[in-house]
Amino acid sequence: MSVTTPSPRSEPTPPDRRRVGVVIVTYNSAEIIEGCLDALLDAAPRSRVDIVVVDNDSADDVADRARSHPIAPTVIETGTNGGYAAGINVGTRALQAGGPPDAFLILNPDCRLAPDSLDLLFDELERNGAGVVAPRINDADGALFHSIFREPTVLRGFASAVLGDRVAGRVRALGEQETRPEAYATAAEVDAASGAVLLIDAACAASVGEWDEDYFLYCEETDFQFRARRNGHRVRFAPNAVAVHDGGDSEVSPRLWALLTVNRVRLFGKFHGRFTTGLYRVAVLLNETLRAARGRGPSRAAVAALLSSRRRRDLYPPVTPDPVTPDPVTPDPRQTN
Repeated sequence: MSVTTPSPRSEPTPPDRRRVGVVIVTYNSAEIIEGCLDALLDAAPRSRVDIVVVDNDSADDVADRARSHPIAPTVIETGTNGGYAAGINVGTRALQAGGPPDAFLILNPDCRLAPDSLDLLFDELERNGAGVVAPRINDADGALFHSIFREPTVLRGFASAVLGDRVAGRVRALGEQETRPEAYATAAEVDAASGAVLLIDAACAASVGEWDEDYFLYCEETDFQFRARRNGHRVRFAPNAVAVHDGGDSEVSPRLWALLTVNRVRLFGKFHGRFTTGLYRVAVLLNETLRAARGRGPSRAAVAALLSSRRRRDLYPPVTPDPVTPDPVTPDPRQTN
């Protein structure tokens, strides 16, 4: 694992500003990291921001591009692809080494925060005493991304299989994904939100603990939010803060869709008994089987993974740990404006 820590900026940050630690986990993200960092320049004019980019052994030059960006983040190269949660844990540990920030922002490299949005998320965090706050997310064309999620239940699993996610999501009792437009118009408490952008209060992060690395990718952010709520912390949705998400590969990649599907069942089983989890697994299997019958290739991969333990194991790449553990990293305090 290698670490690059830039020199401090010449203008010190006022000591009375709230401090946000930003963690961006990258993997072959060279084409998008600069846009993500560019947006941070205007996202938090009222906050002090420390940025850590954690690279999970990319084959491109994303680490070099991050180092050379004017925002001057701390760059940590892990030397291995341990997954998204592992990268977040590396980044938050590094930020805590210099004293914990007031909050942590978990940010996907394919997301761009609108001006002032980080400050607006922090305002919502302080105003409502929440543990986690998420923004409204739009896609690259400006269309709303359905980023609010309800706790999964067996009923919701079967309803989504029969009705489809979009229709089931219009009824609170039936859909895991919130699809009512009005739900995205006002600030409210939610069960969970997309992990593409999450602001997490430091006290919440400390009480919940590290992110669960067993997921490798997908559902780890939902797991964290469920644990936060079970520890007494609220999750809030703040539509006045906006992020643009360019999207991911799970919808088109059979392997990633299968991993997402398997992790949905893994997540459910973590919080429910074996019998109820078995019923939920049947619901998810029915959902993917119906999609596969209509010719959807990623769903065929998901069905195979749900039915075969070997296929499930193959979804998680072997991780070769770095034999060298570096000393804690203290990022330099800096402003993004």
